[in-house]
Amino acid sequence: MIISCAARLEAYPAGGGRSTLSGMSSTPTPADIAARLDLARTIGREAGQFTLRYFQQENFDVERKSDRSPVTVADRGAEKLLRERIQAAYPADGILGEEWGVVEGSSGINWILDPIDGTKSFISGVPLYGTMIGIEHGGRSLAGYVYIPGLDEGVYASARQGAWHFRGEGQPRRAAVSKKKTLGEGLVVTSQVDTFARRGAADVFHKLEQAAYITRTWGDCYGYLLVATGRAEVMIDPMLNVWDAAAVQPIIEEAGGTFTDWQGTPTIHAGEAVATNGLVAEEVLGVARLAQKLS
Repeated sequence: MIISCAARLEAYPAGGGRSTLSGMSSTPTPADIAARLDLARTIGREAGQFTLRYFQQENFDVERKSDRSPVTVADRGAEKLLRERIQAAYPADGILGEEWGVVEGSSGINWILDPIDGTKSFISGVPLYGTMIGIEHGGRSLAGYVYIPGLDEGVYASARQGAWHFRGEGQPRRAAVSKKKTLGEGLVVTSQVDTFARRGAADVFHKLEQAAYITRTWGDCYGYLLVATGRAEVMIDPMLNVWDAAAVQPIIEEAGGTFTDWQGTPTIHAGEAVATNGLVAEEVLGVARLAQKLS
């Protein structure tokens, strides 16, 4: 990232060690971002389709990284594909990926990659994992792409250009959050319930579960897709990395929702996130803030 973001990124392990991105501070034009999002749409689908060579197959082993999280040849191969395509098209851009660390850039634009978001779902043969690409400048994600290969469905967005939902090769359609006004009407999704307890916030999940019409663990990037397309009102993560957040912030915001930390600050760097349809944001944040005060 550019220098102002370097300290934040050092908190997130990437591949084999801690690294930061740096770059020039020149502001990219809308055309700069649009061109990169077009590339992200092409290579994101390609990388996602690559993972299907291994999905629900027995042709790969599961390894454990230093933090005990799982990784497979599909994760590494998909990210390698993304990096090769990006570096060929934009050699001055920086890259931060979950599996292969950092490539320093000089353009001030950085690509933040998660080749398989939801590796545990992938390993289990559940088709709710996704390939994610965020395009960042100055600490803020300006464009994002999320593709769910097992469903052949995805969503993408860039600042002030709207969010777009697609299925297969069909024409993308505008993505928009729901219009439900209370949690009592809504669906709350998350990735893994025990992560709330691991950060000392078990009460947050229990209170949201009590308030919501329905709760489910249709999480990881699929949960954010559900919010962006109006099928869920809240997706909340008590623990996540920058590569889990970078693609989804612009998608949720351009769909009309909110993507913030648990205090309500829009950011991809907090290590936590809550996405809402906007109408229930204060209700959700009230629960999260209260639990943090009591912890």
